[in-house]
Amino acid sequence: MIPSQRNRQYMQMCWVVPDLDAAIAQWLRQTGAGPFFVFEDVHFTDSHYRGTPMDVAPHRAAIGQHGDMQIELIAPIGDQPGIWRDVVPAGKAGFHHTAFYCTDYEAEKSAIMAGGAELAFEGLMMGAKTGYIDTVATLGFMTELITANPVAEQVFGMFRAAAEGWDGSDPIRSMG
Repeated sequence: MIPSQRNRQYMQMCWVVPDLDAAIAQWLRQTGAGPFFVFEDVHFTDSHYRGTPMDVAPHRAAIGQHGDMQIELIAPIGDQPGIWRDVVPAGKAGFHHTAFYCTDYEAEKSAIMAGGAELAFEGLMMGAKTGYIDTVATLGFMTELITANPVAEQVFGMFRAAAEGWDGSDPIRSMG
């Protein structure tokens, strides 16, 4: 894929944190990002971690909008191996990944992996392919690819709409 055809718009930045509630409070206080939508039980189907069939490692997550960028916070539950601990050790906080929203998932994946990266995790999130490419050695973080789909459009649109003109009320909202 030639550079002019590549997706060059990161739409999300993600940090792994030891305490989701404390991290949300800090982001609200210091940046005004939000409101944050909290996901308590995230699962993938037909998923593989480094070639082995496996669901994503257990975690809680929150996403808030900050301008055109989504801010995602991930709090792993436990210390089992997986994409979260591949980058950020247990008990620590650190930058984990950026994300691209892809109309051509396979072409984007191939282009990134052609640079020497490997697929760390891939599965279906609400029926749409999502993957994490291990670009830590070359970029310092993972790269997530999210296949453009109607469910994501609806959910991401809800995040954007909630942030437009947000007055700071109801800063934490549950997504189940």
